Amino acid sequence: MSSSRIVGVDVARGLAVLGMVVAHVGEDDAARLPNGSSWLEAFDGRSAAGFALLAGVSAALLSADATRLGYARVRILVRAALLLPLGLVLDALGTPVVIILPAYAVMFAMLTAALAWRPRTLLVAAAVVALAAPPLAAWLRDGAGASAGPLAILWQRYYPPMIWIAYLLVGLAVGRVLRLPTTPRTLVTWGVGAAVLGLATNAVAMRTIDESHTLQRALLTSAPHTSSPVELLANTGVVLVVLGLCLVAGERWPRALGPLAATGALALTAYTGQVVAIAILGRGVVFDPDVAVAAAFVLVTVAACTLWRATVGRGPLERALHAASTATADAVMPAR
Repeated sequence: MSSSRIVGVDVARGLAVLGMVVAHVGEDDAARLPNGSSWLEAFDGRSAAGFALLAGVSAALLSADATRLGYARVRILVRAALLLPLGLVLDALGTPVVIILPAYAVMFAMLTAALAWRPRTLLVAAAVVALAAPPLAAWLRDGAGASAGPLAILWQRYYPPMIWIAYLLVGLAVGRVLRLPTTPRTLVTWGVGAAVLGLATNAVAMRTIDESHTLQRALLTSAPHTSSPVELLANTGVVLVVLGLCLVAGERWPRALGPLAATGALALTAYTGQVVAIAILGRGVVFDPDVAVAAAFVLVTVAACTLWRATVGRGPLERALHAASTATADAVMPAR
């Protein structure tokens, strides 16, 4: 894998993390459009989807050696096992932010079953999940699964793993073909098609389906965090376009994009840091969001990640995950 492709992936991941920051603290009346919406709402939902899809790409990079898939599975499972308590700790801080890490950990663990699948199989599986899982999750939330205990995390309203695993499956498929020279163009082409189809379907459905038909509207909306088939399609398209463009940009301007790439390389640390910062500053930064506050969060995050990457290298949380997962995999499945 060329270093420029890795730079492109890191840049895309950096944009996803910063997009989540903006989604948390950035919506403000100053950013309102004539129709009453905010341009900052473009980050809501899509950034988290990018974070998830790029987790699939990361899993592909971790499992690139097809002869050692068992080793890769152990590494990914250890990472999942460590992300879960980290997410619970961040959740315990009591911020208004819905922490993605517990669901992220569950999805990482689920993805280990698909590491040996071919790209086409992964995409078919993602499509099946995107179509079948949303109505099933809605049924479980409202009925049979309401008292399922810890299993309810699978169909929770925000970041439901049984639905969002579709993003990781797509990301894993993308990661398997990342080295191909045609991949950036393919991602942009198919991404534009998926995004346009998803957003157009939403527009037509919201205009033509009466509000009394709540289930149909819920399944055909692209509104953020609805986890509908249409939102999954539109978000996947947008993320693929961004990733494709980042891969091209990473090849052409790797140095200029260094700060964004550094942020992406330290994505877990950056995400954790912004949640801790919100906990320290208070709930007002989320409930009374401001463009200036969002800009400060973004600038500080990028500057801190760039400095750390240049002087220390791997981020503190990334270093811990790497060390723990590698040591465990070496012990469980030593090289022959």
